Amino acid sequence: MSNKVVPLKRRNAQSYEIKAAAKDEGEVWLYDVIGDSWEGTTAKQFSVDLKALGELKTLNIFINSPGGSVFDGLAIHNILTRHRARKVVRIDGIAASIASVIAMAGDEINIAANGMMMIHDPWALALGTAADMRKMADALDKIRDSILASYTARATAVEDQLVAWMADETWFSAEDAVAAGLADTIGDAVEMAAFAGMDLSGYRHVPDVLQEAATHEYQARPHSTVATMEVRVQKMRAMT
Repeated sequence: MSNKVVPLKRRNAQSYEIKAAAKDEGEVWLYDVIGDSWEGTTAKQFSVDLKALGELKTLNIFINSPGGSVFDGLAIHNILTRHRARKVVRIDGIAASIASVIAMAGDEINIAANGMMMIHDPWALALGTAADMRKMADALDKIRDSILASYTARATAVEDQLVAWMADETWFSAEDAVAAGLADTIGDAVEMAAFAGMDLSGYRHVPDVLQEAATHEYQARPHSTVATMEVRVQKMRAMT
C-alpha cells in the first residue's frame, strides 16, 4: 500500500455502468444508490446488463455507494455470487448499508486507504395497527438474518460481534474492515471529493470526516433519501 492519493475514474455519486474491459474481463461501476425507490440501480437492470457481457473470467466491481433498497441489494449480491467469473471488488470510497452486502460477493475485496464500510440493522417505515407493527418487526428480523449471513460467510469476526456491530450502525475504516475480515487488502487513498454529493443524512453515526466531505446541497434535493421517504409517508397518510 502506498501513501499517494489518487483521483477516481468516476466522481459522480450517481453513476452506474457495466461494460466489457480487457479480453474475458468485465467492469461494474456501482457509484449509485441502490433500488428504484431512490432512482438508483435496480437488480433487474443489473441482471440484464451483466448477462449482456457473456462469459467472463474476471469481473472487476468498483463501489462507491451509500446503500439503498435492501431487496435490490440482496438480489444484486446473489446475482454476483452465482456468477462464474472471479470477482474483484474495489471499494473506492464508501460501501455503506446494503452496498456493503454487495461487496461481500467478491472473491477478493480491496478497500481504499481512506475508504469506509458501514453495516447496520435494516429499517423501514410502517403505518397501521399494532399487529401491522409486529409483522414489520418480524420481517425486519428475517431481513437482518439474511444480511448477517452475507457477512458471516467471509468475516473473521464471530457472529455475535457482527450482530452487535449491525445493531450499533458501525463504520469501519479500511484497517478495521480488514481486521474484521470484511475486506482483504488496502489500496491507495482517494480524493475526498469522492465522498461529496452523497446523502448520508439517514444514518446516525456518520464519521466527522464524511460529514465534512459530503455536500449539504445533496440532502436538499428532491431525490434525497430523507426527502423521498417523507413524501411517501405524506402520501400514505393521505390514503388513510
